[in-house]
Order: sequence, then C-alpha cells, then structure tokens
Amino acid sequence: MSREIYDEVSVIMPAFNLAGFLASSMESVLNQSHRALELIVIDDCSTDQTREIANIFAARDSRVRVLHSSENLGGAGARNMGLQAARFPYVAFIDGDDLWDPEKLARQIKVVKEQDAQLVYTAIQKVDSFGNQFGAVQSVEHHVDYSTLLANPLIGCSSVLLDYNALGRPKMPDIRKRQDFAFWLKLLREGAVAKGIDEPLTYYRVRPGSLSSNKLSAALYTWRVYRDFERLPLWRAIPNFISYAFRGFRKRLNR
Repeated sequence: MSREIYDEVSVIMPAFNLAGFLASSMESVLNQSHRALELIVIDDCSTDQTREIANIFAARDSRVRVLHSSENLGGAGARNMGLQAARFPYVAFIDGDDLWDPEKLARQIKVVKEQDAQLVYTAIQKVDSFGNQFGAVQSVEHHVDYSTLLANPLIGCSSVLLDYNALGRPKMPDIRKRQDFAFWLKLLREGAVAKGIDEPLTYYRVRPGSLSSNKLSAALYTWRVYRDFERLPLWRAIPNFISYAFRGFRKRLNR
C-alpha cells in the first residue's frame, strides 16, 4: 500500500463570484503530483456561475466536494466552514483565483516530516488576471517564530499547509480581513513550528478591486490584530506596525 494514503490533505478553497478564475485554480489543485487529497470548494453565496463550475468539477472528480453558504460569510467564515468539513490530517488553503505549482503539496509534506513542522509556507509569485507573472518573487525566510511574524507578516494564506491534527484542529478568528495573519500568530504563540520553502510554489492573483487590493483597509485590520487579538501594548504594537508598513511600502517599490 502506498504511504501517500496516510498523507491525505483537505484543501480549503473559498470562492465568491470567481467564475472567471475558479476552473484554473481547481485544476492547479487537482493536478498536484500528490494526489491523496480532497478539494473542498465553499461557494460563499456567489451570484455568478461559481457554483455551477464547482459542481461540474465535482461531477467528474470524486475528490471534489462543494459546500454552499446561504449567506456571504467572508474569508474567515467560509474557511471555517471548510475546516469543519475537512476529513484529513493535513489542511491546505487556496483562494479560488490563486494557483499552485504541481509539486507544492508534495514538497510541503516532505518538510513537515523531515523538519517536524506543523505549518509550512512558500514564496509567492504574483500573476495578473490573465495568469501572467509580474513583479519580484515574494521571498520567505526558512523559519519564522512568533516575534518575527509580528514584524513581518510574510505568510500568504494560499501558500500554507498545516499538520492539522497535530495542531488540534483549531478554527480561524472570525474577522473580515487579516484573519489568516491572526491565525498564524495564534498557532505560533501556542508553540507551532513554522518552516518556509523559499521557492514560488504559490501564484497569487492580483485583480483590480479584489479584497486584498485595499491597502489602507488591510493596514487597519493588521493594527486590529495587534491590539484586539494579540493584545499587544502600544510600546510593542507600534514598532511592529511600523515594520509591517515599511516592508509593504518596499514591496510596492519592487513591483
């Protein structure tokens, strides 16, 4: 019996009005060299053809499961809906417009096993609405701890694989934005080991008007994570926020 069967991955894919991108994102998951997976697509009350496209994939590949929300839950709520339904010991996240390199999951599972990590993330390459790569690769450190992540939120949600059973199967904080950042901080604060693969195995799609394109809003939610969720005193929150803002500004210059 193949050892791969013991390394099953639940892939959580929230999707809201992503009919133009969903098929390519789903294909990038289903075409992974590591095939022991289930792809859970959460249709977050879409008004376009997102649901129909997801159902077409489910009809032809038994690894696909489609969940439908009766109200718009947002990123945290949709991901938590997927986490609640996840059946396998590993969990990975990908947004319904992002893409993966075919070796992403295989490489990450190897890191989990060889480096005793519970959270593995990768470098990221940006792509535009047509899938064309642009800008510098968003490199990552090979290891990050809680204090380092506070000052440098370098972990992209679509790049993450979790050893979910080892972490106790927790849920994401229920906030509209930056819930992934708050989640990684919680896991690291509680002792999780996070390791990075500094290769762009994740392709992050930048679209005009996308939720993450509003930098001011993201900054406000980052501040909220520092103060409301991590309860950092001002003397600690301010320098970490300045570091976050400076790194974000430098990334924009390097586009």
